[in-house]
Amino acid sequence: MTFDPTEKDERRAEAPGADDAPGPAGPRPEPAPDGAAPPVDGAAEPAGNGGSEVEQDLNDLVEEARSQRDEYLELAQRTKADFDNYRKRMASENQAAAQRGRLDVVGGLIDAIDNLERVLDAAGIDRAEALEGEIPTESPIAEQGVIVAWRDLHAVLRRAEVEVYPPAGEPFNPAYHEALQAIPAEGTEPGTVIEVIQRGYRSGETVLRPARVVVTQ
Repeated sequence: MTFDPTEKDERRAEAPGADDAPGPAGPRPEPAPDGAAPPVDGAAEPAGNGGSEVEQDLNDLVEEARSQRDEYLELAQRTKADFDNYRKRMASENQAAAQRGRLDVVGGLIDAIDNLERVLDAAGIDRAEALEGEIPTESPIAEQGVIVAWRDLHAVLRRAEVEVYPPAGEPFNPAYHEALQAIPAEGTEPGTVIEVIQRGYRSGETVLRPARVVVTQ
């Protein structure tokens, strides 16, 4: 049998081409829009709630910042209140310390005044006249010096707001008086100061030295 190459070419032309062969069964993929990459088989779709998660994170950060702001504000207010209380307490303590120091000095002056008054009494000089009247020039220099010193010390007490009180005729008050003796006295209410042995000194309500007195029974 003779082979004819022309016959083989004709059969090949009649057979369907590789391009016309049907593909695998299944739907054909949709064409990708212009400028977009075709989808990759097996790739995950982007999460649809990504924006809400970001918004929630921002809200959490804002709430945390507000909470810290409130804590710092409360801390600052509490610190300021504590400092104000400390400042007031220190001012009060300093004032009290200055008052105690002043009264300690005054206590020493009172002892000196007592000694000068003993000299005045021994010399027969009236205390009221020595305090308010003219200094007698005919008196010895020593007596004149005692009167001047006594006046100066009393002036210091007045500037320190210290007052002397002889409570003769007043009802006995244990807060201001020290009873050395109690004696009967006609026509006088019991518990009345009838004699002052030693005058008292006070600064406001603070008693520097109670008055030593004799009271009635």
